[in-house]
Amino acid sequence: MLDFLKRKKKEERQKKGFFRELFNDVLFALIAVTIIRGLFIEAYAIPTGSMENSMLIGDHLFVSKVHYGPRTPKTLIQFPLAHQTFWGSGVPSYSDIIQLPSFRLPGFRKPRRGEPVVFNYPPDMAHPTDMKTFYVKRCLGVPGDTLTIVDQQVYINGEALENPPEMLTSYFVETDRGVNARYMRELGITDYYDTNPGDTYATDAEPRYTYNGKIGFFMNTTQARADKLATYNFVKSVEKVVYNKGEGDTAFPKRQGYLSSEYTAYQPVTDFDWTIDNFGPLVMPAKDMTIELTQKNIDLYRNIIEFFDGNDNVEIKPGEVLIDGQKIETYTFKQGYYWMMGDNRHNSEDSRSWGFVPYDHIVGKPLFIFWSVDRTNPNAGFFEKIRFNRILDLIK
Repeated sequence: MLDFLKRKKKEERQKKGFFRELFNDVLFALIAVTIIRGLFIEAYAIPTGSMENSMLIGDHLFVSKVHYGPRTPKTLIQFPLAHQTFWGSGVPSYSDIIQLPSFRLPGFRKPRRGEPVVFNYPPDMAHPTDMKTFYVKRCLGVPGDTLTIVDQQVYINGEALENPPEMLTSYFVETDRGVNARYMRELGITDYYDTNPGDTYATDAEPRYTYNGKIGFFMNTTQARADKLATYNFVKSVEKVVYNKGEGDTAFPKRQGYLSSEYTAYQPVTDFDWTIDNFGPLVMPAKDMTIELTQKNIDLYRNIIEFFDGNDNVEIKPGEVLIDGQKIETYTFKQGYYWMMGDNRHNSEDSRSWGFVPYDHIVGKPLFIFWSVDRTNPNAGFFEKIRFNRILDLIK
C-alpha cells in the first residue's frame, strides 16, 4: 500500500513536470521569436499591387532589421505574434499605456535610393509609431535630396533617376466591348478596372469609363504590354495617362484631405499645382538642416514640425509657427526624412499622397520571397495559385 502511494505521488510530480516544461518551452519560444522578429528578421505579406512587378499580391517576404539597424520597442505591452490586432478579431494586441523612448541600434547602413524599404505608414496616427501599419515602397529620395517629377520621370538633384525594372503606369484602352480576363492574363496584365474593382481578383474588363472623349477602361501595366494589347483587333487605341500640373490627380501637400483629422486640420495656403506625374521641386529634410519658415515652407513641412520631430505644444497658423507659445522664424530638423514611391505609379498610395517618411519610421530592407500565392485568379486551383518560380527570388 505504501509503495502504491509513493508511485501515485511520483506520477503526480511527473505530470506537473510535464506541464511546467511545456509552459517553459512555449515561453522560451515566444521570447526567441520576439527577439528574432525585433532585432534580426521578420516576415511580411504583400496585400496590394502598388509594387508590381517587383512584388506581387500574395508574395511573402523576409525583411532584414539589421541592414538599417533594429529599433528598440516604443510600445512595451504587445503580443509578440500579432500586429495592431489579434488575427482577424479586431481586438487590440497591444496597450499604449506604457510608451518608451525608442532608439535605433547600429546597422549596416541607411536606406539608399532605388531600393525597396519597409516602413511604418506615417499618417496612421491612431497607433504608436511601432504599431503603425507596415508599408513597402521604393526609396527615391534620401535626406538632402531635391526631388522633381516631370511627366512621370523622377529627377534627383537635376539628374534623371533610373526607373524600376518593369515599372507600371496607367493606360486607357479604347474599346466598344469587354476584354476577357484570359486575354489580359496571357499578356501578364492583372491590374485593370474590371467588373469587380473592389477586390484583388482580375475578372473581365468592361468599357464603362471615359477619358478624353473616348469610352473604354483603365489599366496599369508596362509600355511593352500596352503596345501588345493595342494590336488586338477589338482594341481601337491605347493611350498613356499623364496628369499635367494643375489638372487631374493632385498630390502632396494638397492631397492630404482624405487622411486623418490630424493631417487635415490645416490646409495649405500656397497654391500648389503639383500632380502625381508632375511634381516639385521638393527638398528632403536632413538632420540639423535649417529652413526659413516662409508660407511655402510651412505648407510643405508643417506635418514634420507638428507630428514627427518630437515637438510639444505646436500651433501652426497661416504665416507663422508657434512652439511652446513662442513664434519661430526658422526651424532645424531633428532627423532625416525619405521619399517613398510605388513601382505601380498610378496605383500606389505613397509619398506623393502624404509626404515624407521619418527615419524613425524605417523598419527594414526586404531580402527575398519565401512564399508566393496568386490571389488575382479566382479560377485557379491550389497548386496553380502557388508561384513556384518566385520562391527564393531576391527583392530588387
